[in-house]
Amino acid sequence: MQVVMISKACVVGTYQRKLEEMAAAWPEMSLTVVVPPRWQGTALERLHTRGYQLEVLPQALAGNFHWHFYPTLGRLLRRIRPALVHLDEEPYNFATYHANRLARRYGAKTVWFSWQNLLRHYPPPFSWWERHTLNHSDYALVGSREAERVWRKKGYRGPMRVLPQFGVDPKTFTPPPTPRPVSSVHLAYVGRLVPEKGVDVFLHALAELPGTWHASILGDGPARESLRRLTLRLGITDRVTFRPAVPSGAMPRFYHTVDILVLPSRTRPNWMEQFGRVLIEAMACGVTVVGAQSGEIPQVIGEAGLTFPEADVPALHHILRELISDVARRQSLGRAGRVRVLTHYTQRHIAEETIKVYREVLG
Repeated sequence: MQVVMISKACVVGTYQRKLEEMAAAWPEMSLTVVVPPRWQGTALERLHTRGYQLEVLPQALAGNFHWHFYPTLGRLLRRIRPALVHLDEEPYNFATYHANRLARRYGAKTVWFSWQNLLRHYPPPFSWWERHTLNHSDYALVGSREAERVWRKKGYRGPMRVLPQFGVDPKTFTPPPTPRPVSSVHLAYVGRLVPEKGVDVFLHALAELPGTWHASILGDGPARESLRRLTLRLGITDRVTFRPAVPSGAMPRFYHTVDILVLPSRTRPNWMEQFGRVLIEAMACGVTVVGAQSGEIPQVIGEAGLTFPEADVPALHHILRELISDVARRQSLGRAGRVRVLTHYTQRHIAEETIKVYREVLG
């Protein structure tokens, strides 16, 4: 059974573990995954490449979210003649429209994926591409219940399943081999440095926080310098370290040093937290997680961490104050987070559920 997945996200090495698990879950499937050489500054990482074929195709308009596509994709599909093509892309992107037209030309069924959790209406040609995808595909995968509601409102009537795009490999993302030291608490934010991620809320909450602690801001983005200046105004420069983003394979080692991960996202008119992957990575490593009540964050954390109202600095300050002083609670939440990931968010679980969708589509 020939299946092709088209996924720019799979340039990230740790995400490729799902592909290995998919191949293992359905040995009769011959899986080919199309990726670009790089995506928006991230070069292709080859970390997990067993059991399937990784095809690197040139990308036209490389790095442009809405307009990119793969000019030579037709040749690949003509050669492979897949029964199913998984479009790991939003339905309003040209890459999705282009690949969907090609796939159906060669008789393949198609599945698309979306994170979109806000009801947004696009002008032509995006609305044309979106409508074509909704009317000429066989199944939809969405990353959250909110995304499911959005696409039903936008008129998709086909079968749909809520299933995150990726999980984590619990053999890679593990608790540290030795217990974390309790003499000083390491707090961290991991992600893009942009206003909607609410890093400023985190920094304000750290001001006048008692106890022995230090914090890391790991990531890059246009807000970096303004956030540095904020630490100076708050008087916490000597306790906050800004670190550049690191390759995905290095993240478990970083999480081993972290006691509390904070994801302080805030909703904007054009954005709401879609999932918060860093949460499940940290939870798998036994880190206590704290997140804003934005988008999917409360559903991801469940009872295995703590949440606070968006942009509520006093509430976050109170949570951090309590966690810093209560080692036993941090350890308990860390264990609960690991259990939650093992139950819901492993790459194997996501892979097996994806294969169930493939089988359903192919009958």
